[in-house]
Amino acid sequence: MTTETAPPAAKRVPSERTHHGDTVVDEYAWLAAKDDPETIAYLTAENEYTDARTAHLAALREELFEETRRRTRETDLSVPTRKGGYWYYTRTVEGQQYGVQCRRAVRDGETDPPVSADGAPLDGEEVLLDGNLLAEGHDFFSLGAFDVSPDGRWLAYSTDFSGDERFTLRVKDLTTGELLPDEVPDTFYGTAWSTDASVLFYVTVDDAWRPNRVWRHTVGSAAAEDVVVHQEDDERFWVGVELTRSEKFILIDVHSKVTSEVLVIPAGNPTGTPAVIAPRRQGVEYAVEHHGHRFLILHNDGAEDFALAFTSADVPGDWVPLIEHTPGTRLEAVDAFANHLVVSLRTEGLTGLRVLPVGSDDAHDIDFPEPLYSVGLDANPEYRTGQVRLRYSSLITPDSVYDYDLVTRQMVLRKQKPVLPGPDGRPYDPTEYEQHRDWALADDGTRVPISLVCRVGTPRDGSAPCELYGYGSYEASMDPWFSVARLSLLDRGVVFAVAHTRGGGELGRRWYDQGKLLAKKNTFTDFVACARHLVKAGWTASDRLVARGASAGGLLMGAVANLAPDAFTGIVAQVPFVDALTSILDPSLPLTVTEWEEWGNPLEDPEVYAYMKSYTPYENVAAVDYPAILAVTSLNDTRVLYSEPAKWIARLRATAPEGDYLLKTEMGAGHGGPSGRYDAWREEAFINAWILDRIDRA
Repeated sequence: MTTETAPPAAKRVPSERTHHGDTVVDEYAWLAAKDDPETIAYLTAENEYTDARTAHLAALREELFEETRRRTRETDLSVPTRKGGYWYYTRTVEGQQYGVQCRRAVRDGETDPPVSADGAPLDGEEVLLDGNLLAEGHDFFSLGAFDVSPDGRWLAYSTDFSGDERFTLRVKDLTTGELLPDEVPDTFYGTAWSTDASVLFYVTVDDAWRPNRVWRHTVGSAAAEDVVVHQEDDERFWVGVELTRSEKFILIDVHSKVTSEVLVIPAGNPTGTPAVIAPRRQGVEYAVEHHGHRFLILHNDGAEDFALAFTSADVPGDWVPLIEHTPGTRLEAVDAFANHLVVSLRTEGLTGLRVLPVGSDDAHDIDFPEPLYSVGLDANPEYRTGQVRLRYSSLITPDSVYDYDLVTRQMVLRKQKPVLPGPDGRPYDPTEYEQHRDWALADDGTRVPISLVCRVGTPRDGSAPCELYGYGSYEASMDPWFSVARLSLLDRGVVFAVAHTRGGGELGRRWYDQGKLLAKKNTFTDFVACARHLVKAGWTASDRLVARGASAGGLLMGAVANLAPDAFTGIVAQVPFVDALTSILDPSLPLTVTEWEEWGNPLEDPEVYAYMKSYTPYENVAAVDYPAILAVTSLNDTRVLYSEPAKWIARLRATAPEGDYLLKTEMGAGHGGPSGRYDAWREEAFINAWILDRIDRA
């Protein structure tokens, strides 16, 4: 990299806070003032500095962007999904940033979804919503709700033009194409229709951006007339709303990190009083699915990895076991169809699907051929069906959509995401790549899985560069996924690896529990163990290894930078939660109180305070030789505030000034970064160019 440009100087304004007798000085707290012109000027200066420091990578960025674009079929059509009398699908058009939501009427005798070989509109297509038209005049666009009423007449949809995840909800008459005067500002994700489509339920947030209210809106009325159906006052809990697949019940899901409660309203009686399926009990989680005369209950009451039970839909009461708890087999969801249940599960680190015919003991698991893969149900809105739509991929297999016959057990590939020829003109050939499952040994003797992909013939002598990705929080699993942009790294000899650290859900609920609260440091030491193992096993060397993570994975990046700076040549931290202690100490911030059951409550518990202070990246910056660090954030992010990485980079420069630290702030986006697909490709090209530069493969 060039060294001619000096980084912007962040002024140091000491600000003190005291908790549990401990006084902390924060010199960069002023950066949290988003509306202060001085803050914006500083972030702009950081962007200019980053632009100057990476100017030599402009040609490589463009090359990587064009490789992604060239390999992608830009004009394309998703596999249509049937609901009622229509096939619903999304089209993309070359040169356009956003998808076009469409439908086409089902024709007589038509059972298979219609196809379009070249991605052109289907004959008889009806455009429901064009994201490109909605996004005109805006730098950012995101679609929140997209919910067609049971009778197919109304479309409820919501839009966000800043990235702060506060949406404006509208209703469109699909018979005339006209928008109704109904308009509800500041809504959140989640909507549900009544049976007769006269009533729409939606969710709003409180001042801390916690989804806390479910509302009932009568179509054609003013938002001022809407009625609160449920309000959750316990700040640990958030709410959601949905219509069951059977379209018989509205479900109001109330959930904290460790406890849940579900309320139901008959969809045919939308003004009815919500009834509780089972009162909340601390530490007991359950989810509900309607099936005939019963509610299916997926729960962890005495079942660490969850069990499946049912109770009466007429008078909910005792839970009758249906699938007993099996340690090591984590039940994650149940989907009910008229004659079958499909259970989503994971065992030995892999996802799976189990089919249970109603009234029969002939349950079976669906088999898949690869040693590493991800599988899950796709959109399946029809309750009375004999087949299900599923989505499958691996590190070398592009996203694939299958229809599976629940009776004959036959699986039909409807579409595999096209991967067009790369720069050399050759078509994508998965046999030119290989994927592996390896295991690292953590400090406490725990075996930690690693998923890897590389080109066939990649040397195992430590000479190959490697990107190691990690997350490790919230029981989220980083299951193998295919990436077109990643091919540009693999074809340049880079190994891509995922560290499945504790705190994630790859190996069940216990794996998650061993990486949260006062065991959170296991996430960080597991990741370092994976990095050390990759070097020891000859996959790479420390001076050719780049770590990458986002959000809570960004916390992981900051923690391992402090814990083992010698293990990496570079670290990419996207929307990183690197000032976790400051944020979790402030209950007025978005998500803080709901997060206490994940991290602990440092306000009330001195042990939690001391523990978090011992690992939070910002608090533990030291005068050591750090690897190069690229932090990427967004000004309008409400989940991880932009100020966290901004402060972190400023403190790194002040404390360890010999390092190479860059901050890139998207000035008009949210937690997910740029919203348009081309903008997202350019963002990925920027990061990948930086990675290739660090490992001398540019």
